[in-house]
Amino acid sequence: MKVLRVRHGDAAFYAQLLMEQNAVRCLDKTLGLDAPIPLAEVAVLAPVTPSKVVCAAGNFRDRLREMGRDPSDGPMLFLKPPSAVIGSGQAIVLPRASARVEAECELALVMGRACRNVAPADVPKHLFGLACANDVTAVDLRQRDETLGRAKGYDTFAPIGPWIETELGDPASLTLRLLINGQTVQTGSCADMAVGPFELVSFVSSVMTLLPGDVILAGSPARPCPLTPGDEARVEIDGVGVLINPVRAEGEAAPLQ
Repeated sequence: MKVLRVRHGDAAFYAQLLMEQNAVRCLDKTLGLDAPIPLAEVAVLAPVTPSKVVCAAGNFRDRLREMGRDPSDGPMLFLKPPSAVIGSGQAIVLPRASARVEAECELALVMGRACRNVAPADVPKHLFGLACANDVTAVDLRQRDETLGRAKGYDTFAPIGPWIETELGDPASLTLRLLINGQTVQTGSCADMAVGPFELVSFVSSVMTLLPGDVILAGSPARPCPLTPGDEARVEIDGVGVLINPVRAEGEAAPLQ
């Protein structure tokens, strides 16, 4: 099932996407919206409102080699603030403080239940679903600062969407692609991960409690791509979805919804 977060009138709620009807069905029964609602009558929002976005740096073997690290190294964890999250169709804003911002295609794992020290085999019981994500980074600021907080934490630097795919299966061999203006610039398979998706959730839960709605970004393949104003960044994950975001310079983007 593909689950969207939408606004209809004054209400924001989760809804099931009815692709054949080009409509959504409200999943909050308390709102009394039982009939399908045409997509044209709702505003599609970012599909998650997490307490935290946990990211794994250096979790693809080809990316580790590109960074000069041993492929046997475990991923380094960092956090993005919830204010960095945007949905499909919303603009990635390039801050004036940075001269080089890059995009990276990633798999997002969305938690459905709280957990701590969960075993890899039990992770599917605690996941709500999967989504596409773009780990946007101000690379020149990363090289300047001692930590990743500024380089990774700008508003709009965590596009996630367009929906959450709840039919999990095993994500260990999913293919990811990043396209800029229709040209494929980055591609990889989750089979190249140093720590697989379920093992990564288990690892993160050994460090911190994961809450419903929290998101884990599972790392990026090699060759992240720079962004310029006017670009369109497109993340595709087979069987999960397609996340599309225009790119604007600071001061040019429309206000976030």
